[in-house]
Amino acid sequence: MIAISSMLSSAAQDSLSLQRVWETIDVNSCPHHYNFHMHTVASDGKLTPSELIQQALDIKLKGFAITDHHSVEGYKEAQVYLNSLEQNDRFTLWTGMEVTSLLLGVDVHILGYAFDPEHPVLQPYLQGHAPNREAAQAGKVIDSIHQAGGLAVLAHPHRYRRSAKELVPLAAQSGVDGIEVYYSYGSSNPWKPTPKKTEKAYQLAERYNLYMTCGTDTHGDNLLSRV
Repeated sequence: MIAISSMLSSAAQDSLSLQRVWETIDVNSCPHHYNFHMHTVASDGKLTPSELIQQALDIKLKGFAITDHHSVEGYKEAQVYLNSLEQNDRFTLWTGMEVTSLLLGVDVHILGYAFDPEHPVLQPYLQGHAPNREAAQAGKVIDSIHQAGGLAVLAHPHRYRRSAKELVPLAAQSGVDGIEVYYSYGSSNPWKPTPKKTEKAYQLAERYNLYMTCGTDTHGDNLLSRV
C-alpha cells in the first residue's frame, strides 16, 4: 500500500507541514523560533539570501519563509546556499512571497506560502512589480496561491486604510487561510507584537477560524527587527 504522504506533491506536503506549525504559533513564536515575513535584496530588503540564511542559523530558527515582494528569487538563492551547507537540515525554509492586492478598494498585502514557485498560475505575481486589473483582486491572488498548492495570509491587518474589522471578514470570505496576528506595528526594538492590535487580530482570527501567523517583516540587516 502506498503511503498517503508519497502520493502528495511536494507543495502539498510543504503546505501540510506548515499548517501543523501554524497550529502551534503564539505570542512567543517570533522572532526566535519562527519567522514568516522577511525581505532580501531581491525586493526591498538589505540582506542577501546567504546573509539571511546565516542569521537564521545563528538565531536557531526552526522554520521561516522569505517573502519578497512579487519575487521568489531571494528564496531560490537562499535554497541553493542552504543546500551547500552541511547543517542544511537544521530548519525548514518554505517558499514565500508578498503580493500587493485590492480588497474593499484599498491596497492590502497577501502573503503566499508553501506553493510551487514554478506553477504557471503564479507567474503574473512574480514579475517584480504589483499586479494590476483583475489579477490584483485579493480573491484572485488567494485563489492563484491555492492553485499552486500554497496557503494565503493577510499581512499586518491593522496597517491599511480600512480597518481590520472590515477587511478580515471579506478576506475570509475570499478564502484566505490566515492573518498575521503577531506583528510589531511600532517597529519596537527588541521586536515584540503590539499588544492591543494583536488582541484584536487574535479575536478576528478566532471568529473566522483562521490560522494565526507571525513575522518580523524585516527589511533591514537584522532578522530580529523590522528595519
